[in-house]
Amino acid sequence: MDRLRNCIRNIPDFPKPGIQFKDITPLVRDPAMLRLAVHQLIHPFLGERLTAVAGMEARGFIFGALAAWELGLGFVPLRKPGKLPYDVQALSYDLEYGSASLEVHVDAVNRGDRVLLVDDLIATGGTAAASCALIEKLGAEVAGCAFVVELDGLGGRARLARHAFHSLLRY
Repeated sequence: MDRLRNCIRNIPDFPKPGIQFKDITPLVRDPAMLRLAVHQLIHPFLGERLTAVAGMEARGFIFGALAAWELGLGFVPLRKPGKLPYDVQALSYDLEYGSASLEVHVDAVNRGDRVLLVDDLIATGGTAAASCALIEKLGAEVAGCAFVVELDGLGGRARLARHAFHSLLRY
């Protein structure tokens, strides 16, 4: 994991003063490290009966789509409002600094599907918890949640306590 950790760049005071942004772009630029990250993300879930992988806009699309490809599954994009062209199911949720919404096509998953949720980073877990709720609203089950980076002490892991949880790098 040290090799992956060395590919995460800290950007101080972004997007606002006091925040240490964890920049994954050096990791995704390096094909060997990107492949390693994706393989490590899916490893705990290889024996699971999964039917799809979902990822949140935008960086969750990178890791989620690659995880789906590696697992031989389809990918479900969870998007910001107004970005999907078909009938959608929406969910609004509160964040520490305001509110947000996610949408998914109503036919993206089926009742009984088992979905792996993938994203680049989990902090407070608001978006991840809302993503799980949105998938479950369509009748599917969240089989697990996988993240490249976890920011300890912000409560994200606790908000997803009822789901299998995996993160590669903890800060």
